[in-house]
Amino acid sequence: MKSVKPGAILLLLMLILTACQKQEPAQPTYQTLPQVQAKYTADEIADFNNRRSQGKTNRYEGIKIEDGRILVTPTNLPKALFYDSGINIAYPKNGVKGIYLSPEIIADQTKFQNVIAMMKRNGLNAAVIDFKDDYGQIVTQIDTDNAMVKENIVQVADLKAALKTLEANQIYPIARIVTFKDNMMSDKHPELSFHSRETGSIWSDGNGSQFINPYLEEVWKYNIEVSIAAAKMGFKEIQYDYVRFPEGFETFAEDLRFDKGNYSNYVSASGNKIEGEDRVAAITDFLKLAKEQLAPYGVKVGADVFGITAVTSGQTETTGIGQDFAKMAEQLDVISSMIYPSHWGTAFFGIELPDLHPYELVDEYMFSEEQVLKNVQNKVISRPWIQDFTDSSKPVGTYQEYGTLQVQAQINALAKHNIHEFLLWNANGDYSEGIDVSGNNTNNPTTNQGSNHQMQNTQQNQNNGNH
Repeated sequence: MKSVKPGAILLLLMLILTACQKQEPAQPTYQTLPQVQAKYTADEIADFNNRRSQGKTNRYEGIKIEDGRILVTPTNLPKALFYDSGINIAYPKNGVKGIYLSPEIIADQTKFQNVIAMMKRNGLNAAVIDFKDDYGQIVTQIDTDNAMVKENIVQVADLKAALKTLEANQIYPIARIVTFKDNMMSDKHPELSFHSRETGSIWSDGNGSQFINPYLEEVWKYNIEVSIAAAKMGFKEIQYDYVRFPEGFETFAEDLRFDKGNYSNYVSASGNKIEGEDRVAAITDFLKLAKEQLAPYGVKVGADVFGITAVTSGQTETTGIGQDFAKMAEQLDVISSMIYPSHWGTAFFGIELPDLHPYELVDEYMFSEEQVLKNVQNKVISRPWIQDFTDSSKPVGTYQEYGTLQVQAQINALAKHNIHEFLLWNANGDYSEGIDVSGNNTNNPTTNQGSNHQMQNTQQNQNNGNH
């Protein structure tokens, strides 16, 4: 037997003793990282945005970028490429002929079913439904991790169940998103709103309505998040309403305190600082971003605009609120002018009392819109809002009771201009029946309605009270 050397035994004992000792964790070594400085100042970023709006951001001299669209979104893409909500409602073959429905009507099953029956009788095939209403309430329960969205959910109607009913009747659903008029968000996040310089309080208009700031991307992203929730639920189209600054903003903006975000040093495409063009850019950029971010959900994107935007494009009346008809139309699938005859001033288009002449008013308006749209490269759908309500707030003799004849006059005037899509507005859901929505008739059905008859209708309406 070989003997073991004493040195080997000692080495073995040392290894055993070392292994039995408690190992202390190694202490981490911290390195001081260099402080990261912003590469560009706020002024440099603003300058870049200005040069971008002027088309002066090319890196190479002598390269000309054509004004036309380089890329065009293909049509008729496979459904597999888009989010599947489980709600299958096709776009109406003969175009959208729709009405507005409030969540309160939908919540009342009897009224809801009665409206659906009325729509079927009259060939109406689409419904615009509040998803985010005029106060800022998200009117139905949705699944979301967004804290801002969660805090503004106020259940009024079960729109998920309503979509199933609409699917069974193949009624095309459009989610109305009241965008920048929003008391709830303004109250909960005053930093996103407008404030009086004098009092510091949140600004509101004569009706008590507050607006959130269209200049701010945080506000954009909030509204887009709500829109995505509507698309996921099964709405096939998103319609932005109040996608503008407050009316008359250009007259009192200097009395308000607010953040202009990336538009603080905005310079127009002409290289000049033109009053209101920063507002137009903010609204247009919001719609562009919304269209991009909603693309994976396969929904159309539309917006409501004042009818006057197509008539006075680029003038103070429209730049004041940030709406430019042509620029908005370039970003949208659908543009819906609100052309209610009662809303036009005396003698507009040379029509002394527009409310009494619905056919003539719509005919004249559409001529103006056509002039703007012929220079728009995007194939946008024109789908105006038309009047199916009586505006009894007007002086006696300047308005009439609206019903089947007056609605038909507006539809026929649209058809004269080859417009076969429309939306009827009646806040109470009380719509006229017996209308012909085919668009085959372009005649004025009110031609034989004399002024004396109109006056009698007006006086009778006044006696019966407001509608």
